Amino acid sequence: MRYRPHLLTRAAGLAALAVALALPAGSAWAQAKPAAQAKPAAAAAAAPAANPVYAQRFAQVCAACHGANGRSDMAGTPVLAGQHSFYAITQLYLFREGRRANEAMSAIAKTMKDDDLRGFSDYIATLPAVPAPAPASPPDAARMAKGEALAKEHRCVMCHGADLSGGQQVPRIGQQREDYLALTLHEYKSGKRPGYTRAMPEAVGPISAADLDTLAYYVARFPAEAPKPAAK
Repeated sequence: MRYRPHLLTRAAGLAALAVALALPAGSAWAQAKPAAQAKPAAAAAAAPAANPVYAQRFAQVCAACHGANGRSDMAGTPVLAGQHSFYAITQLYLFREGRRANEAMSAIAKTMKDDDLRGFSDYIATLPAVPAPAPASPPDAARMAKGEALAKEHRCVMCHGADLSGGQQVPRIGQQREDYLALTLHEYKSGKRPGYTRAMPEAVGPISAADLDTLAYYVARFPAEAPKPAAK
């Protein structure tokens, strides 16, 4: 067998994250699952209760950039509202271990113990999705149609779901900030942003830069979920 140190490094990182999650190292979470498969398991599990300690720490540490409700108007700042705890803890871990590069996030994450990774990610999972502000002008119909076609062609909906709400370690991307989406897609394509699987780099690899921007435009303006009728 050929020696591949990069695979050993990746395996060690996944094992460490499995410890942070209190899951067995061979747990299936480490492989990206289509949202259609992930959601039944997520629905079966009880929603995490808000931990008052981490609710307060989120307000003190995170809200200034990400917003008290998880949606911020700050340019380039991702929406956390509606995200899943598996996804959140993975990103915090990558920041803590220096796998993702962001000066502010790395400085904060490096101070976190495993319990903090769990506490913050579980609290983030309690934040309900917040619709994007109403646009100043109607979306470009042609560009939305092209974006929808790209999302289907490149199987975005296979992992993120037909409603783009994700599940487990797959992030909610519907109505995420356009600038953040565009930056993320381009960084996956260039290799600047690492993934904990090869799913995203391989998905965006064949997509042109212009089409990545169109995808970001479409996903950011994806119709919000209709409110559910009140139970009678």
